[in-house]
Amino acid sequence: MENNQKQNEQMNSSAVPPQMNHGGHEMFDVHEVLSGSINTINTYTLLSEQIRDPELRDILERQKSFMKEEYNITLECFKTGQDPSMPTQSYKMNQDNQFTYGLKASQPKKPMQATAEVNDETIALGMLSAVKASVPVKAGAALETTNPVVRRVLADSLPNCIEMAYEISLYQNKHGYYQVPQLTPQDMMQMQEGYAPTNVQSQNPNKPPLH
Repeated sequence: MENNQKQNEQMNSSAVPPQMNHGGHEMFDVHEVLSGSINTINTYTLLSEQIRDPELRDILERQKSFMKEEYNITLECFKTGQDPSMPTQSYKMNQDNQFTYGLKASQPKKPMQATAEVNDETIALGMLSAVKASVPVKAGAALETTNPVVRRVLADSLPNCIEMAYEISLYQNKHGYYQVPQLTPQDMMQMQEGYAPTNVQSQNPNKPPLH
């Protein structure tokens, strides 16, 4: 009895406080997430000064505001190891989900020669690149995170990044900045029909296995 009591006391005394409930990989990966969030917000701030289209400005401002709140939530739970003071939110875009498919003749793309060439097309691309770059970083961090709250916050952020990227790509497509090629109907049908569902048998835990 005395040995068990001593072991329990040692385990309790070595219990990790919430703010220190982080593994080594988690510390480095969340550091990268937070740094990347700051960089994305800064990128949006720099790009906002040169936007001409009110629609694109609205997308940028709504997304940047959401990113700031998400950054604060991530930082708070990372510091405390506990639930943040406000719950995670789901980003809602204003765009519809109608893509225009097909390719049309357009001028070849090439790097800019001067800042005067910055336009709404390059700004939208910069926004999209910044958002897409955050997805693998957050996904990797969530997979390495030991703190359950931080892991959930990072996991909740991924659908928001995907929604933001989708909103920007819809804007690009609508204005002819991003063209989407399609396969022929025959090729699409061939690929869709190339897979078949599998049988799913429910297992009854009370039923003995068959021999």
